[in-house]
Amino acid sequence: MNIVITGNRNEIYFLIKSFLEKGHELTYISKDQEMCRKISRTYENCNVLYGDPTNLNILEEGEVFLADLLVASGEYDPDNLIVCQIAKKLYSIEKTLTIVNDPKNIEIFKKLGVDIVVSTANTIFSIIEKKISIEEINNIINIEEQKASIVEILIKEKNSIVGLSVVDLNLPKGSLIGCILRKEKAIIPRGDTKIETFDKLVVIMLDDVKNEVLSLLRDRRNG
Repeated sequence: MNIVITGNRNEIYFLIKSFLEKGHELTYISKDQEMCRKISRTYENCNVLYGDPTNLNILEEGEVFLADLLVASGEYDPDNLIVCQIAKKLYSIEKTLTIVNDPKNIEIFKKLGVDIVVSTANTIFSIIEKKISIEEINNIINIEEQKASIVEILIKEKNSIVGLSVVDLNLPKGSLIGCILRKEKAIIPRGDTKIETFDKLVVIMLDDVKNEVLSLLRDRRNG
């Protein structure tokens, strides 16, 4: 599959690594020059293009018209919508996916032709209501249609899971650690991979085990 990703969210690293490992052809487009440099250095087989993804000339240069899937993950919802609409209407790309900051945009974006709309805010609000510290839990994505979440959890000092192997965490069924971000490097963990201080765990989980997983992995300095 030929995939185009735009934007500069932190989840980009995880998505790019996952897509490339599955053998997909990947193009990354962003107006964040530093992000482009990092992606280019980290993933040699990813085509990286620096420029504004809402610009037709940039999209043409990135051969977006060849894509089977476009993922718009910029910081601004309107920009993501524009990119998705261009992909659908001008280039007839079969599938578009975008991440929205404002959950009110979910239905609007769907009505305007975006195939899959992912909301970050809904899950964040539910975590705040349960009084879980958000200092160590970031970049939370609710995968609306599949009732699952991708969560990035920062492991701070004195967290009781530091030093444990992934297999010893005894994560519940319906959850897994898909990636560990360690000092700007992405690691696909094995059972014997040990958790280190300041690791960022990218965890994929079904919604019905989310609370259990977050309780297991979050900062436990207060007991």
